[in-house]
Amino acid sequence: MNLQSAVIHASNGVAIPQLGFGVYKITKEKEFKTAISEAIGVGYRHFDTARIYGNEEALGREIHKSQIPRGQFFITSKVWNTDHGYKETKKAFERTIQRLDTAYLDMYLIHFASPDYIETWKAMEELYEAGRIKVIGVANFEIQHLEHLMKHATIPPMINQIETHPEFPQNELHDYLKKHHILHEAWAPLGQGNQALHQHSELKRIAAQHHKTVAQVILRWHLERGIILIPKSSNPQRIKENSEIFDFALSGEDMDKISQLDTGTRYAVNPTGYMIHPLYNMLMKVFIK
Repeated sequence: MNLQSAVIHASNGVAIPQLGFGVYKITKEKEFKTAISEAIGVGYRHFDTARIYGNEEALGREIHKSQIPRGQFFITSKVWNTDHGYKETKKAFERTIQRLDTAYLDMYLIHFASPDYIETWKAMEELYEAGRIKVIGVANFEIQHLEHLMKHATIPPMINQIETHPEFPQNELHDYLKKHHILHEAWAPLGQGNQALHQHSELKRIAAQHHKTVAQVILRWHLERGIILIPKSSNPQRIKENSEIFDFALSGEDMDKISQLDTGTRYAVNPTGYMIHPLYNMLMKVFIK
């Protein structure tokens, strides 16, 4: 198994590369070009962006520049909170595919469970049925959000992209997703580079035992849990290093030791009861195009 052969299938049978490449906060033009070019050269074909990241257009340019057929890529984007609603989502999707310069998306996600996400989902279901999106799902949804969505959905969500790392393994939600045949995708899979995590003595011991880095051990831990992951980096060496996780396996003891690192620590917003203030929505619609 290698970077391009490691896939997980969504409930509709679509193959999703298990190791992807995240582009959050990579916005400087030169840095972005270098990172995407390096990632494509290493073998990454799964790229994760979002409207709010401000780099959909840049990603589309780099993919076209590679001269690799579009069908070999798996591209994800997300509908932002200020674009929720049936008509708004349809418009947001069209703007996204125009920026990416593609006829379809491999995956489209609701970025947060802010108001009107049921109407947003109805629009996404129609886009899916029309063949414009291959996989539809959500991001940052908790169990109560998923329960509410599934009560109103014709097509259940196929994936949930959530903050996941050894300090916050999302065990309860992970089990719920597995039970309901919803894929688990990890953002911030390396704990946003937290130094305390990467210097943890147990992780360093496991890494030394396998002749790997701590980051590689953490990424391998995700793979062995059956999680799709999207690490990000603009450093060419780390981009390559993050892809070299298919030539070793963690033992049951290794997995148990890593499971003990759970501290319940989030490094981002808690999406429980997550709401966007109406005034904020208005400002975002003005300033984010």
